[in-house]
Amino acid sequence: MSKLRILYLSSEIDPFLEISKIASLLRKLPQEMQERGMEIRILVPRFGLINERKHRLHEVVRLSGINITIGEEEKPLIIKVASIPSAKLQVYFLDNEDYFQRKTVFTDKKGNFYDDNDERAIFFCKGALETVKKLGWAPDVVHCTDWMTALVPLYLKTTYKNDPIFKNTKTIFSVFNNVFEHKFTEDMIPKAKMMDISDENLANLRSQDFLGFIKIGCQYADVVVKANPSLNDSIKNALNETADRQIDSFFDDENSTETFFNLYTELAD
Repeated sequence: MSKLRILYLSSEIDPFLEISKIASLLRKLPQEMQERGMEIRILVPRFGLINERKHRLHEVVRLSGINITIGEEEKPLIIKVASIPSAKLQVYFLDNEDYFQRKTVFTDKKGNFYDDNDERAIFFCKGALETVKKLGWAPDVVHCTDWMTALVPLYLKTTYKNDPIFKNTKTIFSVFNNVFEHKFTEDMIPKAKMMDISDENLANLRSQDFLGFIKIGCQYADVVVKANPSLNDSIKNALNETADRQIDSFFDDENSTETFFNLYTELAD
């Protein structure tokens, strides 16, 4: 029997970048699954806070050079890689000069939310799937974490549904309490579009806000994970409106490894 292949998508991972508890979860879970015999890939944005010299990031030339379409523009995608110390895990970093060369993550030094965070999320989601295609590595399960990865389940159910790499792929979307109040502009919808995606497919994004991203992720994921025991009411309502299947698995849950091992195995069956 071939190894199960699990792809993790996240905005952060310890030790490279830690802005919430997601970073420690993404450090722990992939290693535990690898130790149980699964094959792992991890993709994150190369935010400017990540110290390339300290963490020995280097460009993977054979994977770089793709252009990602964001509305009317094409943005070049650079792929870098580094290893997690003390674990045989590689992390792939998606980079672009316009989006990820800043010295802060989602807000500027004055605490203002970046107006183009929607574009950065769209770029990351599209770029991640194109990178996996170029790797020629077909994941059984894609585990998406938090709002920045929310478009991936949509893309896999539409644009990539017949792609040989992704045709059997299932998705998990973990939802956290990392709420922001910012409202994006109307041009977010056309920027998010890809082939075989209708306006109706993107209906949940029309609110142009955090909940729009959460709803679109929940709508298209095969399983939605409530990762905080105290999700706020608006998030709970969004999940109940849009998610076909929900489970609980919290940061401090000592059974989380077993929960995810069983879930990945079931989805890939």
